[in-house]
Amino acid sequence: MSTFVTMEAKLVAIVISVSNFREVSKEELAKLVQSFEEQDILTSSGVTLAGSRYIYLSGTDRVIRAKLGKIGVHCMKTTQAVVVSLYEDPIQPQQAASVVEKLGEYLVSCGY
Repeated sequence: MSTFVTMEAKLVAIVISVSNFREVSKEELAKLVQSFEEQDILTSSGVTLAGSRYIYLSGTDRVIRAKLGKIGVHCMKTTQAVVVSLYEDPIQPQQAASVVEKLGEYLVSCGY
């Protein structure tokens, strides 16, 4: 399931998840977008998406990784979008990272 949510005038969130995940709210996405700039906060508060709090694993100024049990989160921020992936077994973290980051790089190459 993919969801496109307009966050601000020039920012769109693309959420890719397995169909049994609940809807990710605009508020959760807005907080996630702010977290790219202040990732030190994530070490204590974690990442909240679809009503679940995920443990922050690592990140950069463009990528955030988190996990809760067998469910993982991989996010990438581009110029005008944030790609968010919620995945679970049998998908491996490396697979999710590859898909999200390739999509993110493609969006960057297209000016998004």
